[in-house]
Amino acid sequence: MDSTLQWYAIYTRSRHEKKSAQLISELGIETYVPLRRVVRQWSDRRKLILEPVIRSYVFVKVDRSHYEKVLAIDGVVRYIWFGGKPAVIPEKQINIMKAALGNEVDIQAVPELLKVGMPVRVTAGPLAGMEGELLRFHGRKKVAIKLETIGQTLLFTISPLLLEPIPQTQILNP
Repeated sequence: MDSTLQWYAIYTRSRHEKKSAQLISELGIETYVPLRRVVRQWSDRRKLILEPVIRSYVFVKVDRSHYEKVLAIDGVVRYIWFGGKPAVIPEKQINIMKAALGNEVDIQAVPELLKVGMPVRVTAGPLAGMEGELLRFHGRKKVAIKLETIGQTLLFTISPLLLEPIPQTQILNP
């Protein structure tokens, strides 16, 4: 990190993106949380909400003097690193996200970590906690996964945002 202001990505605790960004902004630091409008259905109502495009990420424009201040904020876990140092996000990429979201372009971040054939875990929804194998991508918004339960194979088509790869060290052999 040098003394010029640059954009960096920070990783936050789950569902702390907006709150962490607000606390960082109160320190006079520029933040950006890409948000999209989504209609959520509850049993008694539908509501339009703003949800982060990239879960657990907040972008901050800081220099060396503010680096530690950001890490001290409640909800901030760490900076995103690449190549042994905090990853600098080009201003142009931030501007592209702002422009796309400002014009209501449908945007969704899909983790690049997901590959066909890899073991995955469902992180949210009615299947949360279940583990299976990623079979194929159905476009950019849906994937098919195979979940083996009670001696049967079940196929589900869900959003890739609800999946996380299972590290090889956590895979249990039956």
